[in-house]
Amino acid sequence: MKKRIISLLLVLVTICSLAVVTTGCGKKNADGEVEQRYAWPLATCSTTDTITHVFASNFARLVGEYSDGAMKIQVYPQSALGGDRELMESVKDGDIPFVVMSPAPQVPFMPELCIFDSPCLYADIEDVRLAYNNPEFMDAVRHIYDKAGYQILGLADQGYRVMTTNYEYNDMSFFKGQKIRTMENAYHIAFWKAVKANPTPMSFAEVYIGLQQGTIDAQENAYSLIQSARLYEQQKYIVETNAVPDFITLVASADFMAERTEDEKAIILKAAEEAQQIACDTADSQREQCKKELEETGMKIQEIKPDDWTLMQEASQSVYDKIIKVTGQDLFDLYSAVAREKNK
Repeated sequence: MKKRIISLLLVLVTICSLAVVTTGCGKKNADGEVEQRYAWPLATCSTTDTITHVFASNFARLVGEYSDGAMKIQVYPQSALGGDRELMESVKDGDIPFVVMSPAPQVPFMPELCIFDSPCLYADIEDVRLAYNNPEFMDAVRHIYDKAGYQILGLADQGYRVMTTNYEYNDMSFFKGQKIRTMENAYHIAFWKAVKANPTPMSFAEVYIGLQQGTIDAQENAYSLIQSARLYEQQKYIVETNAVPDFITLVASADFMAERTEDEKAIILKAAEEAQQIACDTADSQREQCKKELEETGMKIQEIKPDDWTLMQEASQSVYDKIIKVTGQDLFDLYSAVAREKNK
């Protein structure tokens, strides 16, 4: 509670300081309209070299451009306004209008979002994009956010999470007993247990030291984070497990959006849609560049064999059962529809 109060105070101080340097309280333009008094904060917990920041910064830029500078958004990266949980609480309360983050930290607020933790449904990221861009699926996802007091404006991805390790992959026995760092996520943990690995929840800030000291053998993340965190200094192999896509959401306060004019809403939604596409396109090009640079450091990239992928998918059935208990069968069927169609 104390941390949350401090975080909110920081937000208020930030907003007040921004009010001084922008147009001033109640100042009118030449058309007699009241101008925005301060830049709306958009918070992330990610650094400025991530796809999360690409998504956030392009959304802010496009809102400014489409409103001819009348609507201003200021991006605050690197947990400047609080951690994941604090930001979600602040957005719900209307203290911060926008946040960009993975759905994983949102699951405590909206349990049905564990649908995005479904492992091994899709082997191709383009199929994943077809699945989550399905209007019927996105309508169901929007309803989840609406019920919780949020509005989802955009959903992007930065490809799959991939595994780094010092063990060479040959077959499914490769996973057995490896101490792999995971997020504090029950479904990720269940998946790694299902393939006989030894999942170890750990803060990402501890991963480099954990690998260095042998506390963990492996970890899994997007290519960009593997590179920026210099994990190539501690790991020899990248294994493209491609079990779970690495999603990113742009979320707004429902109360904030309710206060916007129809023109403002249209600008925000248009900017969100275009920023989402920019994030995906950047992720694709950045991933290929990261792969090249990581190979130049001496890391060897290995792909999972098709037969082993089938075994991983079979092992995931128990995880699907856990997810369906929370999401319901209908939502799971909507998300997995592209996979079922391809398997006919």
